[in-house]
Amino acid sequence: MTIDGVKTIGLIGAGHIGSQVARAAIASGYDVVISNSRGPETLTDLVSELGPRARAGTTEEAAEAGDLVVVAIPLRAIGDVPVEPLVGKAVIDANNYYPRRDGNIAVIDDASLTSSELLQARLPGAQVVKAFNHIYARQITSDGTPPGTRNRRALVIAGNDPVAKARVAELIDEFGFDVVDAGRLAESWRIQPGTPGYVQRLNAEELSAALASAKRNS
Repeated sequence: MTIDGVKTIGLIGAGHIGSQVARAAIASGYDVVISNSRGPETLTDLVSELGPRARAGTTEEAAEAGDLVVVAIPLRAIGDVPVEPLVGKAVIDANNYYPRRDGNIAVIDDASLTSSELLQARLPGAQVVKAFNHIYARQITSDGTPPGTRNRRALVIAGNDPVAKARVAELIDEFGFDVVDAGRLAESWRIQPGTPGYVQRLNAEELSAALASAKRNS
């Protein structure tokens, strides 16, 4: 069963998270168009492994083809995310801020903005939803269980658009996880690296408690 109106998921970023989301999406019945910064010709082996539902493209092609699009690239590279093809689309932000990798970003360091709000500012016509940033990549395809499973693992979403959040929540449920809504993008820091819920196997009740106990810039 797939989300109404979503047949293809575009992936900007083909690293650990992007490739695992692609595997989970194909297992759930979606087509995927996967891209990276080095060009589609570098994705031949991955596309061959993923099978006939997958194809490689440029970042612009992945953005254009996806009914829903996942951005899973280093935060420092979000200036390369295409803007126009994503207007009107739900965009999953799977990024984290790592100063050692990304350089220091003042508006995050002083808590003026979250990393997801930076992506939303880059994509004013899209509806950004934070998700998949707080789970080890391999667990996206290993930890999912059917709805109603006792102690089913939960994942967090955050976003400003309720319709986009509902679509992403449905996708996460299809992948095998309960969903905890952290609120707007401004609250997405509650599941950033170093917070109590980050990369922890928690059910919905436990994850909600972890979000509530998080301290900013901890």
